[in-house]
Formats: sequence, structure tokens, C-alpha cells
Amino acid sequence: MNAPSYVKNEKLLNWVNEVAALAKPDQIYWCDGSQEEYDRLCEQMVQAGTFKRLNQEKRPGCYLAWSDPSDVARVEDKTYINCYRKDDAGPTNNWVHPTEIKETLNGLFDGCMKGRTMYVIPFSMGPVGSQISHIGVEISDSAYVAVNMRIMTRMGKHVMDALGDGEFVKCLHSVGAPLEPGQKDVPWPCNRDTKYICHFPEERSIISYGSGYGGNALLGKKCFALRLASNMAREEGWLAEHMLILGVEAPKGEKTYVAAAFPSACGKTNFAMLIPPKEMEGWRVTTVGDDIAWIKPDEHGVLHAINPEAGYFGVAPGTNFHTNPNAMRTIEKNTIFTNVALTPDGDVWWEGMTPEVPDGLIDWTGKPYDKNSGKPAAHANARFTAPAAQCPSIDSEWENPKGVPIEAFIFGGRRSKTVPLVCQAFNWNFGVYVAGTMGSETTAAAFGQVGVVRRDPFAMLPFLGYHAADYFTHWLNFGRTIPNPPRIFAVNWFRKDDQGKFLWPGFGDNMRVLKWIVERVHGRSYAVESPLGWVPAYEDMDWRGLDFTREQFNQVVGIDREAWKQELVSQEELFMKLYDKLPKEFIWMKELLMSSLWRSPEQWTLRGTDAATHPNGHANGHTNGHGSHTEMHGNPHGAQQTK
Repeated sequence: MNAPSYVKNEKLLNWVNEVAALAKPDQIYWCDGSQEEYDRLCEQMVQAGTFKRLNQEKRPGCYLAWSDPSDVARVEDKTYINCYRKDDAGPTNNWVHPTEIKETLNGLFDGCMKGRTMYVIPFSMGPVGSQISHIGVEISDSAYVAVNMRIMTRMGKHVMDALGDGEFVKCLHSVGAPLEPGQKDVPWPCNRDTKYICHFPEERSIISYGSGYGGNALLGKKCFALRLASNMAREEGWLAEHMLILGVEAPKGEKTYVAAAFPSACGKTNFAMLIPPKEMEGWRVTTVGDDIAWIKPDEHGVLHAINPEAGYFGVAPGTNFHTNPNAMRTIEKNTIFTNVALTPDGDVWWEGMTPEVPDGLIDWTGKPYDKNSGKPAAHANARFTAPAAQCPSIDSEWENPKGVPIEAFIFGGRRSKTVPLVCQAFNWNFGVYVAGTMGSETTAAAFGQVGVVRRDPFAMLPFLGYHAADYFTHWLNFGRTIPNPPRIFAVNWFRKDDQGKFLWPGFGDNMRVLKWIVERVHGRSYAVESPLGWVPAYEDMDWRGLDFTREQFNQVVGIDREAWKQELVSQEELFMKLYDKLPKEFIWMKELLMSSLWRSPEQWTLRGTDAATHPNGHANGHTNGHGSHTEMHGNPHGAQQTK
């Protein structure tokens, strides 16, 4: 097997031997994670036509790959949770019994690596040695996977040393394209017709066949870090979430960490790398992670989170120096680009990168780009793989094995109406309800029909490794075991007026909402009780550098009673799908919200009052349509109390 002398784990050696006997590769290569190895594998892919070396003056250490047109995104319809009981997978997941699916997979894997090298890739999800981290080993016949895993995870010999004779998650992958003797390989090997992404929670293993792309092939990402880890988290009493982690540093140096969940196309990476408006001098946002958070309570019940990944696998289209300058600086070097366009001078381009489309592009299919074709030059799901350490806003504690303390959870979707700019949940249970019923309007890139609200509980619907209602119950139970659980907030940057224009500027101005959230966490800011939760009043926001009127603010935080009644009715569709296991709290919280709306005005909005009525003694006091007053929601020492 050519196993290095430092590999002592008998379970691993036996597994590699079994896979090799079945898949029949030409050779086995054990990855050590070194720079020399990375450079050598990249050069091999340049020679094979898989990689194009970009202009080294403009993009040092960068490469471009173009995938097969049949292999461009996650294959949700071929993604399975293969637990023993169908009921454990739940109605939102595809399921086949493990015995049955393994018969199929064994047939597909028989000889599937002929003519190829089998890479053994040891990796740690999270800092090596952390109590929150877990180790996996991926076996793959793709050099593309090997080099991407080096960027996306802590990968190599040091992980094997840490593993010793311990337990690890088995991640088996093949592109499903064996080569006969003398057969010429293609630049992007994959199986165009047959793909399977299978998760076995009871065995803590993953088997992926047929795709060489992204989350289908880099098994540490969605497969391990979310689908499998969500099961592990439920069993062991922690959380594995589709969340970014950021730090908010106040002018006096106080740091507050929050975790936030957004479905795709909602500006998640932009928020993780946010740059505050220059007028908010002294405020700074730092990035711990942009996609996944593993969160565990310490011995005092304080939640600590790590980013289990070591890199960013970000969507390129729409990323530019206006939307996300930190991401643009992160990908200036040592980055692998996939399915973006190539410029004549050896650089990359995608839609939204610059206002003007450059001349002479080669599109992601390898053909000269016609500007008048109406087709994009880069695929809508084009990606970049970049080391997190290169991010200018990277947090100083992002590799701390203890993690960072989480003081707030934020949930948001893309909603053109209905959902206010920001709202704090009344308590933990209501927060779980808000996150469990969150939805996002479909965009053209993701789904066929535009503007339809798709429920995406906790932004986890495609990544849940078990029954969604059991997941809600886990969150409800989790909050009860913590003495002072983080506060929960809902946000919506995407509200529009009747002409279809965005009401909120978004991007860096989201810092204004984030500042209010942080100050709420520390018991320093006021809020108004709305029918849905606590919302800021106009004077409670920091408007320095932004001309945003009270009327405009009322538009983004106002609540339309009838629209919200329909919103609650529409949530029934999700509830009925999960009814047999739905927490009973959800049914009664929905009733409480409905009764609150019935007793509210048709259009619930904020209004200002005199300075004399404000707790701080300046013109910052407010009442809602029913006279509910502002609340500090905390004691004089800044410690929050439950309303």
C-alpha cells in the first residue's frame, strides 16, 4: 500500500486495503500536505489539461479549472441520508436503506479507479487537537480533490500524527471514470450519467460517486461538516450549523462574536467579511468563518464556536470590490478558480466583477465569449477556493482550539416584503421558531420559478443529516441546558418598495444593524415591542454617514398585519410535512403570534416621542401603535434579563 511509516492506525490501513482491492487503482498515494506535494499535483493537472496556470504576475500561485458541463453543482436529488430507519431521515431528505444502497455502490466502485491514482487524504475539521474538532480521511481518485482539500481543511502528516490509533470519519470518493490501458484521459473526469452522494450516520461514513465538483467531492465540506456532523452533534450535545462566524470590535476594543445563518444568494460571505462605513470610526468586523460553525458549550455552559474549515469555497459571480473587497483581496494569490472566464492576459473574470465585460474572453466552456449571446461568461455557480489565512479581515482567534464565545445568533433570508429589517426574538423558544420557519425567495440562478418563498429552516434544509423536526427539538433542548443562551435575531436586507427597488442599502451599511444587535446583547440599547419581537426605533440606530429618513426606516421595520397572517398560514405547509415529530411548542407559538397580530393595527409602525419620555433623556423614546414602550431589556449593570 506504500503506507508511510508514521501511519499506525490499523483501522485506516485495513480500510485503505479494502477500498484498493475493490476499486483497483494503478497506485496508492498518501498525501502529506506539504507545499512541494501541492505544487507537484498542480503541475500534473496543468500537464493533463485540468488546470490552467494563470498570469503569475497578476495572480501568483493561482490556477483555473473548467469542469464538465454535467458536473457544475451539488446534486441534491442524488444526495441521500442512509440511516437504518427511514423515519430518522425525515421527509425532507432522500433515503435508501444502507444495505440496498451499498449493493449499488459496491457494483459501481468495482474497478472504478482503474488507470488512476488513489489518494489517501487525512484531514482535520477544525484546528488540529481542538476538543471541538474531528478527524476524517478521504480516499479519492481525483488530484483536484487532493489540492482543494489542502486549502479547505487542515490536511497532511500532522493530522495523521494527531489521529494515532483513534477514530476517524471515512470519506470515500471516486469520479467514476476508470481508464482502460492506453485510453486517453479527459481534462475533467466524471460520470455524466450516474452520481450518488451517500451518508451513513450510524457508521460515520460518506460515499460519493460520479462527481468531481465542490460539495459532491470535497467530502469534508457539506457532507462531513454538516450532514454527518449534525447527527454527531445531536448525539453528543453540540451544534453543527450552516453559519458564518464574525467578531464585532467596538471602538474601545470590546469584542463580541456572533454566528449567522443565511440561505444561498443572501450575502452570507459579504456579511462575514463586512467593512463598516467609514463614518462609524472605530468599529471593525473580523472573520472567523464564512460558511460553517461547530458550536459546543464549555464547562460553564458558554457556547464556543470554531470554523471547521481552513479555506473559502466561495461563489464568484457577484463578488467585486464594492460587494466584498475583503474577498477580492483574499483571492489575489494561491487560489483555485473553477468555471470562471479567462481573460486574454491570463486573468479571471465573472459577471459582476467589473461593470464592463472585457474583450477577448474565453468562457467557462472553453469557447470564445460572445458578448451579445445573452449567456454568462462564467457559470452561475463558479467558485474560488482560497486559504482563509489570506483574508484581510481574518480574526486573530480563528485558529484558537478553544473556539470563540458566541453571544448572538442571527438568521436571515431574502424577502422582498413582510419580514422587517431586524427583530429580536422574545426568548430562546421563539428564536428557534423564527429560525425553523425562515424562508427565502427563489432567485433565477437557484430555482426555476422566481420570487417563490422556499422554507429553509436554519438555512439547513439541504444539509440536515436527520429529521428536521428532531433538529428543532434538539435546538429547543439545547437552549434549556445553557444558563445564559445567546440572544436570537432575524434580519432581512432585501425588502423592496412597490417599484421593486431595495429599501435598505445593505453591504457595509448592515453594520448599523449589527451594532444595534451587539448593543442589545450587552444590555446597552433600547427596543420596541412589536407583534413579532423587539425592534429598534429610529433613534436607536447609528445613522452617521447615511441619509436615511424616519419614513424610510418605518418602511423597513413596519409590519403588515394581513401579510403576516398569510405568512403564518403558509408555514403550515412545513408543519404538516413534519407534523408527527413537530415540537408542540411550535403550534402554540404560532397561535401566540397570530393572536398578537389580531390585536395589532393593520400597519404596525414606529413613531417618535418627546425627549422627556425617553429613558436616556434625549429624543429617543418611542411607542408603537398600541403604546408599548421602549425597553432597555437589561439591568443597570448591563446584564440582560428575559422579558
